[in-house]
Amino acid sequence: MNSTLHTHRYLLQYAIKPSVQRTAVMDYLLKNRTHPTIDEIYTALSPSMPTLSKTTVYNTLNLFLEKGAVQALVIDEKNARYDIDTSAHAHFICKKCGKVYDIFGLKPEVFELPQNPNFTIDSVEIAYSGTCNACKES
Repeated sequence: MNSTLHTHRYLLQYAIKPSVQRTAVMDYLLKNRTHPTIDEIYTALSPSMPTLSKTTVYNTLNLFLEKGAVQALVIDEKNARYDIDTSAHAHFICKKCGKVYDIFGLKPEVFELPQNPNFTIDSVEIAYSGTCNACKES
């Protein structure tokens, strides 16, 4: 199946009308599971899409968030990062290189939303930080 058709189907599964910009951003996220920032996405796409703006990338990602097609990570103090994998998993960020890794295999109860009469909890985000093996070895 060609990449554009796959991306269109992915967007439609979240009730997102495909456009050239939306398809490009989603295709980038599907192919680059690196938890990119808006700047990284814009920098990667702008050479082949000269009319693309950071505002368009920002608005597109907000639509994806609203529709549940991506999740935003706020584990990096500088920028929000975007994750195409919306399943329950944690993240690890290397303090040295800044790379973000997915962590799977945590007990499902870790992600259960606790009941509290004082507030309503909508989501759980678990993030670990430290040094990745690649940085330890360098």
